[in-house]
Parts: sequence; C-alpha cells; structure tokens
Amino acid sequence: MSHVGRIYYGWVVVAACFLGSFVVFGLSYSFGVFFEPILEEFGRSRGVTSVAFGVQSLMLYLGAVAIGVLVDRYGTRRMLAVGTVVLGLGLAGTSQARSLPALVFTYGVVTGLGMSVLFVVSYATVPRWFDRRQGLAGGLASAGLGMGMVVVAPAADALIVRLGWRSALLVLAACSVALLVVATAAIRDEPAPEQVPDREFAGGFDASPRVDLHERLAEVRTIARSPAFLAQFVGWLLIYTTLYVVLSHLVVHIVDLGLSRTVGATAVALIGGASVVGRVAIGHAADRVGRVSTFVVCSTVMGAATITLPALDTAATLLAFAGVYGLAYGGNGALLAPLTADLFGRSNINAVFGLVSVSLGVSGLVSPYVAGAGHDAIGTYSPAFVAAGLLALVGAGAIAVAGRLSA
Repeated sequence: MSHVGRIYYGWVVVAACFLGSFVVFGLSYSFGVFFEPILEEFGRSRGVTSVAFGVQSLMLYLGAVAIGVLVDRYGTRRMLAVGTVVLGLGLAGTSQARSLPALVFTYGVVTGLGMSVLFVVSYATVPRWFDRRQGLAGGLASAGLGMGMVVVAPAADALIVRLGWRSALLVLAACSVALLVVATAAIRDEPAPEQVPDREFAGGFDASPRVDLHERLAEVRTIARSPAFLAQFVGWLLIYTTLYVVLSHLVVHIVDLGLSRTVGATAVALIGGASVVGRVAIGHAADRVGRVSTFVVCSTVMGAATITLPALDTAATLLAFAGVYGLAYGGNGALLAPLTADLFGRSNINAVFGLVSVSLGVSGLVSPYVAGAGHDAIGTYSPAFVAAGLLALVGAGAIAVAGRLSA
C-alpha cells in the first residue's frame, strides 16, 4: 500500500506519549529540588523525608500492574483522562499538606497513582504502532522524560525561590494538566491495518486480537513465570537503584560539598538533557545493532559512572558525571518498552510492561531511603553511590541472560 505524502499517525501518538513522559518524570525527578525546603519545613531526617519520593515511585510502578490490564481493556484515551484528573488532585493536595504523613499520602500515593497511568500509556503505546523503527519511536516518546528534567527542575528551583515550594507545586500542576489535555485528545490505541506504512512490521501488521480478560490474565501469568521475565525483573530492579539514589540525593549531596543548590538543579537538568540525546540517538542505533545488547551496555555505563561519584567534588566533574550518566540512562530508558516487546511480544504489552515495572517501584521505594539513612548514620553518601553502581553492573548481566533465555 502507498503512503506517499501522508504522515503516519503513529508519529502523532509518539508526540502524545512525549507529553505524558514529560509531565510524569519532569515532576517526579524534580523531587530533589523540593527536598531541601521540605526538609526545612517539616524538620525530619533525610531518610524519613525521602519516603515521600520512595512511596511515589512504588505507587507509580506498582499501580502499573493493574493499570496495564485496564488500559488493554478500556483503552488509552479513557485511562489517560483518568490519570490526568488523579495527578492534578494529588499535586493540589500536596501543596496543602501540613504534615509529613499528609505529604506522603498526597504526593506519594495519590500523585503516584496518577503518574502510573501516564507512565503505562506513554511507554507501552508506541510498540503497538512501530516495529522496524521501534527504538527510534520509543526514544522520541520517552525523550519527554529528559526534556521534563531539563525544563521542570530549573523551573521548580526558580518558582521555589520566588513563590515558595507550595505555590510552585500549584503552578506545575496547572501546567501539567494543560499539557495532558492535549495528549489525551491526540492519543490512540493502535493503527488500523490500512494506516500502517509498508515494511514497518515484519510479516505485515495484525491488530491485537480482542481477548477475554481471564484469558489475557492467564497469558500474562505464563510470561511472568518464565525465567526470562525473572531475569528482566531482577535486572531492572538492580540497574535503577542508581537512578533513584542519584535523583533523590544528588542535589543535597552537591550542597553538602559546599556548592550551591543551583549547581545541583543544573546537574539534574543536564542528566535530563543528555538523556534526550541518548534516547533519540542510541534508541535509533539500537534498531540496527540490537536492542538487548544496547540496553546492557547503557546499563553498565550507568553503574560505572555512579561508582565514580564519591571521587567528584567540583562543579565541573559533577556536571561531567551528569552528562555521561544522562546519555547512558537515555539509551537505557528509550528501550524499556521495546525491550519488553522484543522479549515477550506486543499482544499484552501494557500488562506485561506494567508487571515488570514493579521492579522499578521496589527499587524506587528502597533505594532513596537506604541512601538517606546511610547518610544520617555516617554523614556521607559514598557507600550508597558505590553499592548502587555495583548492583547496576550485576543487573546489566541479568538483562544479558534474559536476552539469551528468550532467543
């Protein structure tokens, strides 16, 4: 069939998913910027205060299990609208929280659940629209994460200085809901066969069959019990330990070194900016050289870079770390959903992706608390950074095993 002169609607879906990932991770990964003023207001330890970020990470990914099934059943647009409402309510509630438990509930639980919907839709929708260019499309869609970090972290820092952290959250909430309304209007589940460009899908495109919910759950359970799924789950859990330790504690670590919070916010933004380049360039290259092997290499670099953090104590070296880590994280992040589709197929992609993403939630819940508690006990983040990096190296090996098991 000819598609000359026509824009494949899949690229519009990519743009909608870009907006979703921009909102989710721009907000979530700017927590490090809010961390210091929240510490000052509530007067609790770093370990205890970081529970808010940990609970949000857990809800984001734990909620993805059920949400993935619901998206497969009820459709992306309907669920994205629900997620937008929940996210807005959670952020508004967080801005009014008068105690740390209230903040953990509104920011961690409610906002985290809203983010969970956006996460599943933004990451797991693209593989339904692309095959040959799945790495490129996934990289462009998930580049919203990096752009969110580039834009939201510095913007949040400026808003906190000007308005205070509570009003800053309200401004970010209003902007986020506006962007998500646009994304909801543009999103679609999957293309009709006549819409798909020639050669995009090897062997031709087949729409996902309508499967009974019980049958769908049985298929997902079979996948979840496979050795390849277990290896992927363990790999993601260990690799992303670095991310949650870095993003929740890097800003205050930089302040501890005697540098300004602005340097810390700039480092977070640089991780995001570099990840945009990594997602597009490395995601595109992975379509040619192999997505599993590319994911392993990027994960290895994430681990090795984190191990070096204790030795870095100047703005220049810390920003260099942010650039290297961001590139590797970008390549890794671009391939989360494509890797899952390559290993287990795309017919139940939302549910399977949501299930394996629980690993990220566990890592996000435990890692920030352990790093913060370690600092409270011994006054340094060095052991946490080194341990997280070593775990990521083990995780990279687990992904290599998953690739061999599924071959």
